[in-house]
Amino acid sequence: MGRRYDPERRQRIIDAAIRVVGEKGIGGLSHRSVAAEADVPLGSTTYHFKTLDELLVAALRQSNEGFAKVLAASGVFEDQEADLAEALARVLGEWFAGERAGVELEYELYLAALRRPALRPVAAEWCEGLSAVISQRTDPATACALVALMDGISLQVLLTGGDYDEACTRDVLNRLLAAGS
Repeated sequence: MGRRYDPERRQRIIDAAIRVVGEKGIGGLSHRSVAAEADVPLGSTTYHFKTLDELLVAALRQSNEGFAKVLAASGVFEDQEADLAEALARVLGEWFAGERAGVELEYELYLAALRRPALRPVAAEWCEGLSAVISQRTDPATACALVALMDGISLQVLLTGGDYDEACTRDVLNRLLAAGS
C-alpha cells in the first residue's frame, strides 16, 4: 500500500499543538499528545517537526498572527490623520474583546521564549514586525516604545485577570506619542 497523500497534515499538527498548549500548557506538549490531538501517527509529528522547539516555533508563528490580523483589519493605517493613540487603544480593546483563551495562548507561547531560546527569534519577529507597521505613523523609536507599552498593558491585564481599560490605554499612548514628538 502506498503512502497516503495528506497535504494538510503539517497544518493539522500545528493546530493540534496550539490546542494542546491551550488546554494543558507548554508542559503538556509532547509529540505524543499532539499526534493524539491531530489524529495522526506519532511518526508524522516527528517527521514534520524533529523537536518540540520546532513545533513550538511553528505554533508561535501562527498564533502571532492573531493581533496582527486585528490590527490589519482595523484600518488604523489607512487614515493618516486618524488619532493613532485612540486607534491603537481601540484595536487592543477589540483583541481583548475576542476569545480571552486565544489571547492568553498567544502570550503563553510568546513567553515560552524565556526558557526556550529557539523561540526568541520568533518573539523578536513579532515585536519588530509590529514596530514596522506602527512606524508608518510615527518614528521607529516611538513605534518600538508603543509596542513595548501595549505589550506591558496586555501582560498586566492577562496576569492580574483585570479588565482592559481603553480610556487609560489611550491616555498613556497619547503621553508616549507626545513625548516622542
